[in-house]
Amino acid sequence: MVLVVITAFVLHHHCPASGLAITSERREFHRLKNRTTLPQPADFDARINLLRVLEPGDDLTRWSVARAGRVEGYVVSVANARPELANCYCDRDVHVHIGLRSDAPPREHMVLEVTPRMRRWARHQGWNWSAEKLQTDLIGHWVRFEGWLFVDTHHAKEAENTAPGAADNWRATAWEIHPITKIQILK
Repeated sequence: MVLVVITAFVLHHHCPASGLAITSERREFHRLKNRTTLPQPADFDARINLLRVLEPGDDLTRWSVARAGRVEGYVVSVANARPELANCYCDRDVHVHIGLRSDAPPREHMVLEVTPRMRRWARHQGWNWSAEKLQTDLIGHWVRFEGWLFVDTHHAKEAENTAPGAADNWRATAWEIHPITKIQILK
């Protein structure tokens, strides 16, 4: 029991960017999710906007995870994600769902994520990016987000673009901004 408590404490405070992963492919997947480098102007793909990201069609190769994106939309919902291997099951990402309308249904959402690492960075900047604070400040507002592009292939079977009409679709695309590195409320 003591070893479990010590392990949980160490992982909570020292979870590697590769999370808990056995394969090199999964470690790289987690490293992309857990990036902490802020995108520079040359990193941004100028073609990215919410309308283009939501365009129908199999979009798994439409963008590049080596690029950053900037999108604007209405924040429809904000919630803590489930614990996951990428965060050593010790902390949670915050999911921010945006759409072109404030009442957009889930099949028209793009998912953006604040990671625990970026939440800590934001706290050092004097910002509170907790799920509770983002719910209060962002829902119903038109907001600009910046961050790294990421395609969450694990959700491709739950996205309208890659699994059109599937009963369990809860998003438009498997593409995300993950992690979010900048948030700006526009209206």
